[in-house]
Amino acid sequence: MTKIVNHWIGGKTAEGASGTYGPVTDPATGAVTTKVAFATVDEVDTAVAAAKDAYATWGTSSLAKRSSILFKFRALLDANRDAIAELITAEHGKVHSDALGEVARGLEIVELACGITVQLKGELSTEVASSVDVASIRQPLGVVAGITPFNFPAMVPMWMFPLAIACGNTFVLKPSEKDPSAAMKLAELLAEAGLPDGVFNVVHGDKVAVDRLLEHPDVKAVSFVGSTPIARYIHTTASANGKRVQALGGAKNHMLVLPDADLDAAADAAVSAAYGSAGERCMAISAVVAVGAIGDELVDRIRERAEKIKIGPGNDPTSEMGPLITAVHRDKVASYVTGAAAEGAEVVLDGSGYTVEGFENGHWIGISLLDKVPTSAKAYQDEIFGPVLTVLRVDTYEEGLALINASPFGNGTAIFTRDGGAARRFQLEVEAGMVGVNVPIPVPVGYHSFGGWKDSLFGDHHIYGNDGTHFYTRGKVVTTRWPDPADGPSGVDLGFPRNH
Repeated sequence: MTKIVNHWIGGKTAEGASGTYGPVTDPATGAVTTKVAFATVDEVDTAVAAAKDAYATWGTSSLAKRSSILFKFRALLDANRDAIAELITAEHGKVHSDALGEVARGLEIVELACGITVQLKGELSTEVASSVDVASIRQPLGVVAGITPFNFPAMVPMWMFPLAIACGNTFVLKPSEKDPSAAMKLAELLAEAGLPDGVFNVVHGDKVAVDRLLEHPDVKAVSFVGSTPIARYIHTTASANGKRVQALGGAKNHMLVLPDADLDAAADAAVSAAYGSAGERCMAISAVVAVGAIGDELVDRIRERAEKIKIGPGNDPTSEMGPLITAVHRDKVASYVTGAAAEGAEVVLDGSGYTVEGFENGHWIGISLLDKVPTSAKAYQDEIFGPVLTVLRVDTYEEGLALINASPFGNGTAIFTRDGGAARRFQLEVEAGMVGVNVPIPVPVGYHSFGGWKDSLFGDHHIYGNDGTHFYTRGKVVTTRWPDPADGPSGVDLGFPRNH
């Protein structure tokens, strides 16, 4: 029997009323295993109304109460790591170790939210004038929404809602319809932790649900992670409707390898960063920029390592890379490889026709490595979002830096070198929001914010860290003058001397 995933509204499962369902497949077999209900405008409105009702009390609840619930949620999340990872593998396809890593990174933000009392401390200045004090405080916004992608169905929602609800907001999540079960498990664990009904809600669906959240007058802010075209649409539409927006878009992350770099370390990093999670992540290294004469040797070392990667079902503990999310996406990724030679690239490894014995209907693709790729090639210009690594050759550091800065994306980048001066110049001169020095995927820890530049971010706030706390709160400044009690009305004796 096909599993059905419904909505989560007001603290319980809400059966889909639209009669419209989307298919969820097991990427390893290609079989439809689940149907997910698609929300109507009325169902989205019901979820927002539940969140608004809950905000009336949650927004004024004590920090101690919020932290206590989040601590319980953190313990439940830790105890259910394997169960959540299994849901991710079944619907996304990534191997179990990758799925566990995703849960661990989400857990970091839950732990940050558990300490929200420190993040929400205000400021006070006394005696700015005679008997005048000024205080700055931060208060929640109200109902906020998150729209999240398929590639990290547990982690990216946890980059949003723990901080949002810790700050006193209530939350409506619209996860990817391709792998919705992880979000529902998180909702169940929040309820088990004691989160009041309506503080966290989940609605599934397509553009109908998304557009209603962007337009709804009671939604005060929208967080999004996904492709650049959709991020731009989210930002434009939600902003036009008066909402605060953080919309994280796509990426083309470059790794600059200087001639003095440890080539074994660089090759290891390139392979793990390009092919981990089958390349379906916005922090994948998809372009290696080799400086000078090291190019041939670096490509050889990458090829040797890449050829050893074992591809298979995500629930097979020997698998190191799983399938792609859908057959359509697999075919699109493959097209960049099959068309690369005609655009001037040298195809070192071609994984476009790869299959796994016994799982021939799965969404399989192998490892692809393209060398001497011109910047005019589509394989370089587009965000492929699959296990395809492009290598570009340059003669100098300056040429490599200019190539990276010319990209319309500015999410993350990395440099591999033994020279501290070169690394320092790079981190100051490169136009990207996150920089790794001898680190391939510079995803910041939870107490530093995540976000890119240029077409990789729309809006002023990065996600989680201090930016996340600021995004989910708004500042208020209170100026106060209290008369000295000795100057009070005659006849009222508070015990203060009258002559001072």
